[in-house]
Amino acid sequence: MILAPDRAVDFFPFSVFSEPFLYAVSRRAFSAEISFGILEWLETKAPWKLVETDFYEQFEFNFDDALIPDQLAFLCNEKFLDSLRAEVQSLMKVSLEGRIDATAHKLVSGQRIRIHNDFLPSGETHRLLIQLNRGWKEEDGGFLLFFNSSDPADVHKVFHPVNNSAVAFAISPHSYHAVTTIHGSERYTLVYSFYAK
Repeated sequence: MILAPDRAVDFFPFSVFSEPFLYAVSRRAFSAEISFGILEWLETKAPWKLVETDFYEQFEFNFDDALIPDQLAFLCNEKFLDSLRAEVQSLMKVSLEGRIDATAHKLVSGQRIRIHNDFLPSGETHRLLIQLNRGWKEEDGGFLLFFNSSDPADVHKVFHPVNNSAVAFAISPHSYHAVTTIHGSERYTLVYSFYAK
């Protein structure tokens, strides 16, 4: 059984970038034991539902609607969410509301997320992504792309979905991003969305 420590997240120091929008990258989010415990649950017991929109097709669920195993209950508890909020506030130099939306996404072969910015008036303003997978290889696809503009050819940065890595970014009319087509394996992401005060 996995017992989460008082500080369940153990981020490797983030590297912070300001262009083309504010974002930060860390090579580690959880201990190896915790990350693989979460991944095992996502692979075997999580309540996935297929969701299709005009710019993506993926499996997802909201943590509020999931029966979470006792050993992973920390993923939604107040202390853990407070620690995530504090991390994002520090990285993004912003004051955030108490509300946090916690979801998980799964992309399988043939699925992708087209270029978009997630910006909505009065919507979430910051996001933290934690990647989970088993031995992702370059030929599997599923790269997270950040763009300099709304032009799909104007790529700023390509992120490999390295297991247990994290990316935080500010959501704005300019925060264009996408995920390339999955060619093999399964790509899991924990998604925490925050709201500026």
